[in-house]
Amino acid sequence: MEIEKITGRIAQDLEYLKKFTATPGEGCTRLPFTKEARDAVNYLRETMEEIGLEVHEDEAGNVFGILRGTDPEAPCVMSGSHYDSVIHGGNYDGIGGVVCSIEMARQIVESGMEHKRDLVVVGFNDEEGMRFGTGYFGSGAMLGHRDEAYTEQFKDASGISIAEAMKEYGLDPAKVGDAAWKEGSIGHFVEAHIEQGPVLDQKELEIGLVTGIVGIQRYMVTVHGRADHAGTTPMDMRMDAVDTASKVICKIADWAREKADGTVATVGFMNVTPGGMNIVAEKVEFTVDIRSMNNDNINDIARRIRAALERECKIMGGSYEIDTKLVIEPVALDAGMLDTLEDSCKERGYSYMRLPSGAGHDSLEIGQQLPTVMLFVSSKDGRSHAPVEFSKYSDLAKASVLMTDLVEKLLNE
Repeated sequence: MEIEKITGRIAQDLEYLKKFTATPGEGCTRLPFTKEARDAVNYLRETMEEIGLEVHEDEAGNVFGILRGTDPEAPCVMSGSHYDSVIHGGNYDGIGGVVCSIEMARQIVESGMEHKRDLVVVGFNDEEGMRFGTGYFGSGAMLGHRDEAYTEQFKDASGISIAEAMKEYGLDPAKVGDAAWKEGSIGHFVEAHIEQGPVLDQKELEIGLVTGIVGIQRYMVTVHGRADHAGTTPMDMRMDAVDTASKVICKIADWAREKADGTVATVGFMNVTPGGMNIVAEKVEFTVDIRSMNNDNINDIARRIRAALERECKIMGGSYEIDTKLVIEPVALDAGMLDTLEDSCKERGYSYMRLPSGAGHDSLEIGQQLPTVMLFVSSKDGRSHAPVEFSKYSDLAKASVLMTDLVEKLLNE
């Protein structure tokens, strides 16, 4: 099939999906369990149904389209990504991979090939964790890692829990466990995604074959001090939460740099209470996100943070709390599927390289349990999680063709 035709269909889908944002003209804001999420899911449903897939949604907010094979007992081949976004994000992160998987299914339907295994296309809910500070909600639920207690534990900035948001969306948090697929029912998982980094763009390459995905640990840290007058409270009599928190925060990035192997650590959010210019801070909340292909590095930085908080809070006279939001280990992706994708790149003349992923993806959660592979397409200037995010529709089309090459083989194994 002509790549131009495939490119046009992917462009049509993504251009339409751009409309489903809470911030028109200011990037994509499509948070889980919102009207924008519902509109996107409805479009994905309609598109899947148009090409002949059986469509259903689960109790975690995931949407699935199934192309039946001849052996209902054989483990399926699943492919997809996520449909949610960050706040003021881009129009390609996650949703580009969902559209590539739908297009891959179109190509298989149009080929008329018979296949043994079911092909399942999925749009996962809440991979980003932007609203509730978590992540991988939909894919985690599919694997049986989410339950009702989990939905009650985490809340958004307005104090709304995942459970409350689910009810408003029309889902029952008591049934989130029903989203789990039976063990052995999924044979392979394939995900396309934009790179979200500069490597492919700088090297002028179309495709990245992902060898592994970094592990991630996320924490919300709260430092408790005491509110006092900024002018009348002597420096040696203060319990200043900002002073204490900043002494820890300023070390975190340097601890990651010491590893010198691609390990990163980020403090991306801070909140000061009461937050007055003339008030000594009573409380500071800040997030920590640590990522590495070496899990020992992540654990070491987390240990140093705890030790530094213990030391500095003891000096101040205050206290601290650490709320663990996410802990997931690094994963190596399937070597056999990578080899098949590389062979297809060579046969079709697509430029490519192998590289690790510094961003987390649904494949990170899924790859802990199932044979999983990812392929990237180039991100212009390496920009992502911003309105300027851009990937060529022609590169996404080539990714869908490579996925079709791979999945056609997997469906009859």
